[in-house]
Amino acid sequence: MARTAGSHSDITGPKVREAALKLFARGGYAAVSMRAIAAEVGVQVGALYNYTPDKQSLLFDLMEGHMSDLLAAVQDDLSGSATARLQEFVAFHIRFHHARPDAVFIAYMELRNLTDDNFKRIEALRGQYEGGLERILRDGVAAKEFQIVDTKIATLAIIAMLTGVNTWFRAGGRLSLEEVTAQYWEMVRRAVT
Repeated sequence: MARTAGSHSDITGPKVREAALKLFARGGYAAVSMRAIAAEVGVQVGALYNYTPDKQSLLFDLMEGHMSDLLAAVQDDLSGSATARLQEFVAFHIRFHHARPDAVFIAYMELRNLTDDNFKRIEALRGQYEGGLERILRDGVAAKEFQIVDTKIATLAIIAMLTGVNTWFRAGGRLSLEEVTAQYWEMVRRAVT
């Protein structure tokens, strides 16, 4: 199949993913057609299939890419106290997700649109990330820094709270991201001690 004049795979491939990310985040996966993605990129619909087998694969690739980037970026300095490690996790989570609002929205809101196999693969990646936070909380309980009855519930509650910043925070608002992060850290610290 001939490539559209002026298109290049190293340019068009990322444009397809960027367009899908933007459109899925704005309109929802179910409402976005391959035709709409092609129009956003400026290629014929058939050209999309040079970059993805289908819309489901595109959604999965976006989610997997987000989770892979997240797992590659998160760090846990085991030499620090559990409190210091938790504070760093809070700051990291807010910073990382703030810079990627569309990817975060899709990663949380479009899980229902994944096939069973793709859902299991994304859930496994999410489990790795959640496991890192839960390890910090368990270490804090063991060191008597934290008082938590159920570290799994605390993990999910903390992640939900931190991810919620993306739904309301806007740069240039009343508080800076650093000030918001400091307030969220204080809320998390109080919740675990």
